[in-house]
Amino acid sequence: MKVLVATEKPFAKIAVDGIRKEIEGAGYELALLEKYTDKAQLLEAVKDANAIIIRSDIIDAEVFDAAKELKIVVRAGAGYDNVDLQAATAHGVCVMNTPGQNSNAVAELVFGLLVYAVRHFYNGTAGTELMGKKLGIHAYGNVGRNVARVAKGFGMEVYAYDAFCPKEEIEKDGVKAVDSAKKLYKDCDIVSLHIPATAETKNSINYELLKDMPKGGILVNTARKEVINESELLKLMHEREDLKYITDIMPAANEKFVDFAGRYFSTPKKMGAQTAEANINAGIAAAKQIVGFLKEGCEKFRVNK
Repeated sequence: MKVLVATEKPFAKIAVDGIRKEIEGAGYELALLEKYTDKAQLLEAVKDANAIIIRSDIIDAEVFDAAKELKIVVRAGAGYDNVDLQAATAHGVCVMNTPGQNSNAVAELVFGLLVYAVRHFYNGTAGTELMGKKLGIHAYGNVGRNVARVAKGFGMEVYAYDAFCPKEEIEKDGVKAVDSAKKLYKDCDIVSLHIPATAETKNSINYELLKDMPKGGILVNTARKEVINESELLKLMHEREDLKYITDIMPAANEKFVDFAGRYFSTPKKMGAQTAEANINAGIAAAKQIVGFLKEGCEKFRVNK
C-alpha cells in the first residue's frame, strides 16, 4: 500500500517524520509531493496512491479520475471544502478530516486578532479591554469550545449559538446558549464565526444578520470566507462607521475592504492552523486514521456518504 502526502504548503519536518513513523511502522510505503507548482504534478503522483494526506490542496473529480487505486483521502485539518465529496463517493473513496487537532491554534488566533482590533491596531490611541465584553460564538464545535475556554480567562461574558448542539451541552461549559443566530449578533459586542462552508451557510453572514450588532461591534472570521456575503458586509460597513471586521481569510473583495482604515484587518493568508503544534497534531492524526482505515476499516471521521 502506498500513502502519498500531497502538500503544496508542506508540513513541518517534524510532522513529516511523525507521519513517516506511523505509515512505515504499519508496513506501508510513504511518498512525498511537497511544494508542487502545477496540478499535472499532483495528477501524476496520485496514479498509484492508495491513500492521500492533504492540507488545503484541491482534490476534485479530475484527481479522483487519475487516482485509480485510491481508497481514502484525509484532510489534515477540520475544514474539507477543498475536497469534492460527491466525486469521492462516486469513485468509492472515503474522505476524512482530523477534527480538533487545530482547534486550540485557531482559538488563540481569534484572541490575537481581537486584542489587535480593540487596541485600534496599535496606532497609539487608547483602545478598550476584552474583560466584561459579551462574546458570541457562532457554532459550538471544537474551535468554539476552545474560544469559550480562552474567553473566560479574559473575563468575558460568553454566549453561543449552534443549531446542532443541544443547549445543555453548551451550558455545561458555563456558556449561555441563545436560540437564534439573530439574537447572538444582536446581543453580543463581538461575534466569533466558526461555521463550515456548506450549501446552507455560504453567504449566510449577511446584512440582515449583522445590521443589529451593538455599537462598536466586531466580527471575527477564522472559519471560511465563503460564509460571508461580502457585498452586504461592505454595504453595512459604509453605513455604520463603528463596525470592525477582522479575519485570517483575505476576502475576494479585499481591495474594497482596505478602504475601511482602522476597522478592517486580514492576514495575508489563512493562519488558523499555522502553529508547529497544530501542524504536527493534524499530520500525525491523518496518518493514524489512514492506518486505522486500511488495517481495520475504521471510518470514525468519514465526512462523505
